[in-house]
Amino acid sequence: MSEGTSLALESSENGTDLSQDDIDTIEETAEETILSRQTSVNLVPFIGQRFVSQEAAYEFYCSFAKQCGFSIRRHRTRGKDGVGRGVTRRDFTCHRGGFPQIKPSDDGKVQRNRKSSRCGCQAYMRIVKRADFDVPEWRVTGFRNIHNHELLKSNEVRLLPAYCPISPDDKSRICLFAKAGMSVRQMLRLMELEKGVKLGCLPFTEIDVRNLLQSFRNVDRDNDAIDLIAMCKRLKDENNNFKYEFKIDSNNRLEHIAWSYSSSIQSYEAFGDAVVFDTTYRVDAYDMLLGFWLGVDNNGMTCFFSCALLRDENILSFSWALKAFLGFMKGKAPQTILTDHNTWLKEAIAVELPETKHAFCIWHILSKFSDWFSLLLGSQYDEWKAEFHRLYNLELVEDFEEGWRQMVDKYGLHTNKHIISLYSLRTFWALPFLRRYFFAGLTSTCQSESINGFIQRFLSAQSQLDRFVEQVADIVDFNDRAGVKQKMQRKLQKACLKTGSPIESHAATVLTPYALNKLQEELVLAPQYASFLVDEGCFQVRHHSQSDGGCKVFWVPCQEHISCSCHLFEFSGILCRHVLRILSTNNCFHVPDQYLPGRWRGISSSSVNHFRGTTSRDQPERMQLLESMVSTFLVESIETEERLDVACEQISMVLSRIKTLPRSPHGVNDIAFSYPSDSLILPEVEDTDGMIPGFTITNPHDSITTGKLKERRARDGVDLTRKRRQFSAPLCAQYGHDASDCSIMATDNMSGDALGYL
Repeated sequence: MSEGTSLALESSENGTDLSQDDIDTIEETAEETILSRQTSVNLVPFIGQRFVSQEAAYEFYCSFAKQCGFSIRRHRTRGKDGVGRGVTRRDFTCHRGGFPQIKPSDDGKVQRNRKSSRCGCQAYMRIVKRADFDVPEWRVTGFRNIHNHELLKSNEVRLLPAYCPISPDDKSRICLFAKAGMSVRQMLRLMELEKGVKLGCLPFTEIDVRNLLQSFRNVDRDNDAIDLIAMCKRLKDENNNFKYEFKIDSNNRLEHIAWSYSSSIQSYEAFGDAVVFDTTYRVDAYDMLLGFWLGVDNNGMTCFFSCALLRDENILSFSWALKAFLGFMKGKAPQTILTDHNTWLKEAIAVELPETKHAFCIWHILSKFSDWFSLLLGSQYDEWKAEFHRLYNLELVEDFEEGWRQMVDKYGLHTNKHIISLYSLRTFWALPFLRRYFFAGLTSTCQSESINGFIQRFLSAQSQLDRFVEQVADIVDFNDRAGVKQKMQRKLQKACLKTGSPIESHAATVLTPYALNKLQEELVLAPQYASFLVDEGCFQVRHHSQSDGGCKVFWVPCQEHISCSCHLFEFSGILCRHVLRILSTNNCFHVPDQYLPGRWRGISSSSVNHFRGTTSRDQPERMQLLESMVSTFLVESIETEERLDVACEQISMVLSRIKTLPRSPHGVNDIAFSYPSDSLILPEVEDTDGMIPGFTITNPHDSITTGKLKERRARDGVDLTRKRRQFSAPLCAQYGHDASDCSIMATDNMSGDALGYL
């Protein structure tokens, strides 16, 4: 067995799936061995090598290719960003891989045969996404370094387009030189002197600099900022509940701007107890930080609250953004806020939101571990990461402190700067310190990926700044209507009870399907735990396989008060398995009302109040709420014949009363049908992950490039906000009678189409 084949088999045993093609291409030849000896050992890819992201793997392979004498490009992928699990496999190939394809022109004539460097080279590196301990990693599963062309020398390879990048610092210098009136050749010569390189040895050429300057000229930041403010003013005039705030600097240029839509403010009133403020993206074309305020609703779906563009990343900028957000939300601060690890943002939150519990997103921390510790710990890295994950999920602070000391001693990390920093900030990320605060499940990896996919949909709406605000509004509006339709579709399907417990049956009538599923996960595990009466009203609950330890549950039946030392209810709003075990063993057949939080219930208490205190400018939102209520009315009415009779009687009375009110002078079509009815219950529904398949917004303007967003090819857009679905039959057909026999339609002179809309 060759060395390459043994590497492949070892990778397969470690959990990496390899095809036979992968194994065949790993075997090294004599030529490949010679090439490997000519390169640095640390730069040669190997099977099982780990990377924190696709970009890290690309940069590594790019460095290897440059030293060998070729460049690389991204090739095939498996999966798609924002859909399902996203991209799960990526191939990087030699820049001369594949063959040129002759494409016919628009008029049917074949294009002239252009010269191409592609010659079918088979060199490549394949990476596959894996998730150990809920932390995504990319591992090398295929590597071939045999080329069918001559490799370039070191003085030639630097001229390949892939190796002519201009760093952000160099871009800033070039922009400064251009403002000073220097020519391109003067810029290049000055930078050669600054960097101490020989004439013509910069990593970029004169053509690259000219292209960069041209791209700067295509972005008119001042005029775009004016258009952005004008756009916000127009949206404010159209809907008084649209909120925006901006700040102009001493040079009369836009410094910061933030905005929120009326539907987002309503969502925050109901689900603003736990929020995420993501500031990890930038709009490079305008050199501004892009921040999103997001949350999760009672169905576990990501909801949008607000957006901000900030010129600088400092305490003053973040303080301004926090004040603007509180202004939009009428001064209501969230109970908890989740952000990335940012020192300036941490200090700003401590000042502006003193009563809000601030925590760091663990996903951002774990994603850095490979760079921080994999080389330092070597073969012990996986074992250490498993230990860290165990400490992170502990329930008691005392157990965490003791376990952390033992971990540091075992791996000799006393002087490691990252370990010291993590420990000093442990109250911001370790679950033992956060379990007493409500986070609505936002700390889970699954919810983090859902939020990231939601943000990617905003970033895909690339255009100039003024159009960006409008397009974000379209995406938020479409997401709201798609979410309503999914919720109604779930209500049509009766809850699937997993245990037959009276507690489960009671909860199924109150909670949303999402919250019920979380409760069922605990109910299924509850019988595996034993309970022991320790003192009056105090129980010790532990797994049947344990001989000691466990959680303490305090139960006061007369007050219907119950609590557990694991604090799962305080943390997520869902009762834990320990509490459910005590309730079941003490003959309690329902969940006390205070342990079925309003934010996880099927109908939000704020929904009814949305009709009150609103103006005519809120008509689309009110119509959307009406559609949702009518859909719920239908779902509840068709349960039994008795319910259906009462529903027909009551709706007949309501319609009779409505007909006595004066009509609008604008006519029915101008009002009733100005808002699409996509939130109705229809046979077709969106994917269960809440994504919108095939939804893109095209724009003729120049695109915004973000620091984490790959430029995407424009597609044919679909005007989804104007798309309307039609019922194939009148509503009466759903109840087994014809429209002519319907008492409602006969008495109120309403058509089947009109009822179908409602």
